[in-house]
Amino acid sequence: QVQLVESGGGLVQPGGSLRLSCAASGFTLDKYAVGWFRQAPGKEREGVSCISTSGAITYYGDPVKGRFTISRDNAKNTMYLQMNSLKPEDTADYYCAATFSPTYGLFDYEYNTWGQGTQVTVSS
Repeated sequence: QVQLVESGGGLVQPGGSLRLSCAASGFTLDKYAVGWFRQAPGKEREGVSCISTSGAITYYGDPVKGRFTISRDNAKNTMYLQMNSLKPEDTADYYCAATFSPTYGLFDYEYNTWGQGTQVTVSS
């Protein structure tokens, strides 16, 4: 069964850090570009970051540039999102996604395999 499973979400104070993980099963992640998306209550899903199959190319949405870092470990079939200097506006459900397409970015329609999401709450 093809599956992506996120973990690492939780409650953190403003200025704190979290690292999200996304583990793939049922397929080999190294042939897929992968990305992180988030959706806050009452808002549309937003592209956060994405990374190429090799990890050499990364993109970030403007709200997270300089604070979040995406990475992947193909040997572990896992991708990560390191989130630093968290703000209350980062509060959302975070989803990882994968695409086999050679063209990809921060639009959710570009991805065809999705995880179930993990909740991140930034609050004092």
